[in-house]
This record gives sequence, structure tokens and C-alpha cells, in this order.
Amino acid sequence: MRTVTKIAIARALHYFVRSGRGIAGRPDKGIFLRRGILYELDLSQGIDFAIYLGGMFERSTAVALAKLTEPSSLVLDVGANIGAHTLHLATLVGPKGRVMAFEPTDFAFRKLRRNIDLNLSLTSRVEAFHYFLTANDGASVPKAIYSSWPLAVEAGLHAKHLGREMQTESAQARSLDSVLSESADRRVQLVKLDVDGFECEVLRGATSTLRDARPIFVLELAPYVLEERGASLDQLLFYFIPNGYHFYDERTQRRLPSKAKELQRMIVDGESMNVIARVA
Repeated sequence: MRTVTKIAIARALHYFVRSGRGIAGRPDKGIFLRRGILYELDLSQGIDFAIYLGGMFERSTAVALAKLTEPSSLVLDVGANIGAHTLHLATLVGPKGRVMAFEPTDFAFRKLRRNIDLNLSLTSRVEAFHYFLTANDGASVPKAIYSSWPLAVEAGLHAKHLGREMQTESAQARSLDSVLSESADRRVQLVKLDVDGFECEVLRGATSTLRDARPIFVLELAPYVLEERGASLDQLLFYFIPNGYHFYDERTQRRLPSKAKELQRMIVDGESMNVIARVA
């Protein structure tokens, strides 16, 4: 299903939810408990609203993470946004595990930090980094990156996925390998990667991680956003295939082609495919 279709459905549902909450005198913003985790949510935002609906945000990804994450492991949430998967991962790794969450936009990072702080039993397991992950430390950071999906019809939204770019004024540019050399206290077991077209940038700075640690990746393949960032599906596969990775459908676990042209034919323009990449 295209993101634009998902947003259209969410807008319709939000109209009824907002109307009902309005009658009861309840605002769109508040603190909500969902699946044992507290979130401060703004229901006019697409990601927040999906969390509010009780696990509707990237449900198949959440299921995959639950199956793949090992207790007491080190896992990374790259493109953490407001922490929907970050906090879920923190419950999965357990009290001896660790989650490193990366988010470059000021808007989403503030919300991520707030949601971590709301969950006192999980805060010691999670470290949030206000970084834009790229090939080299100190590189330039894009002025704005998509991290907001408003449910109101607004001007200036992305034509296909209806996101809004948000500022990155406070973010630093770092390479993943550099950050891990400083902060990792064990091998990385799993990486959730969803950075809306910047995947190749992240992977360019993660060559040692891919070669040596070879963690499981749970990621989104969206050729149209890769192309918008000057990258391609073929370039993305270049980081994985030589390191022994194979791709699997996130839901069915079916093995997928390892050639970009074959994968591209499986993904309709404006859509994406959620996959697992792991070493056989």
C-alpha cells in the first residue's frame, strides 16, 4: 500500500477520533500508555496517531523485531523518529541489553527524548544520539529531512509520501563506525534502518560494521526516495551482497532476489518493501 493511501486512511480515522475526543473535552495531545510503554503523542501527526491506535505503526516491522532481537544484545535504531521502535527494542533487549537510537531532526529528537524519559524502567537501556549518520565525521548535514507526517492537508508536503521536512540545526554528522568505536561495548546484533532515502549515506560510514559485526538489518527499500537523494537500489545492494548478506521478505521470510533490477520490479513506484538482510 502506498504511503499516500495510508495517510488518507489515517486522515479519515483521525477525523472521527478527534471529533469523539472533542465532544469529551479531550485534546489531540497527551500522554498515552500503549503496550506497556508511555508516549507523549500529538494525534494530528501520522506516526503518533498510528501508535495511539494500538500498535498500528509498522506492525509487521515490530513483529519482525520481536522475533529477531536477542536478549542482552546491542541493537541500533537508525532513523528513530519519536521512538516507536526504540522503546519496543528496549523491552526486547531486557535489563542487560542496550539500544542506541539515532535521529537527526530537531522536531523528532525532542519527542524521542521525551518518550524515553517517560519510561523510567527503560531509560538506562537507551541512549539517544542527535546525529545525521553519513560517510565521515564532520560532513555537512542537510538543512531539513522528512520526519513529520501531518494528518492535516497542508502545502509543501512530499508529493508521494506526504511527509514534511523538519530542521536539523542541532544535529552533528557522524559515521556509524566512528560512533560505535567510541560507544559500543559489544558487537551490534541488529540494526533497524529507515532513513527515507539516506540509507546509502549511512552504509558508506558503516563498512567496518558490515564487514566485521555483520548484524541483522531490518530496513525499508524505497527506490523512489533513494533516487531523490541521488542514490539507487543497486548502490544500496553493493554494501550488502559482497559481505554475504541475503534479503528476505519481512512478513513471509521468503528469500528475495539479490539483483537490483529484479527487486525493483517487485516495488511499485511510490511504495516500499520492508525486508530483512542477514548473512546466511
